[in-house]
Amino acid sequence: MNQPISRKQHGFTDYSYIPLALALPKLAGFEDEKTAVTLTRVLAGNILTSSLFTRAEWGAFKKLPFKTHLLLDIGVGVLAASAPWLFGFADNKAARNSFLLLGAFGLAAGTLSRPEEMPDEV
Repeated sequence: MNQPISRKQHGFTDYSYIPLALALPKLAGFEDEKTAVTLTRVLAGNILTSSLFTRAEWGAFKKLPFKTHLLLDIGVGVLAASAPWLFGFADNKAARNSFLLLGAFGLAAGTLSRPEEMPDEV
């Protein structure tokens, strides 16, 4: 499979996901769906935490292998895409579609990124 996203580019996807997830309740109009709003914060926090700890150019603490980070992104994508049904807000079209978008975003970032570990720093 052709994986066009480099490790450096992947950092951009992660740090773009965070404000997108946080802004979606207002942008998409589901601020009244408290469970969905809370989950956008949880997802954004998860991505922020894993990004800060990933061994990559954009990681602050460089502890988590990049391949593990990619698996977490895929897991977050699956959780986000299934959240409307798991957490009972699938009838809210705006929230449901927003979480499908977040899920697709996470799955794409996780599967389309080349799993190249950053060389050890000298």
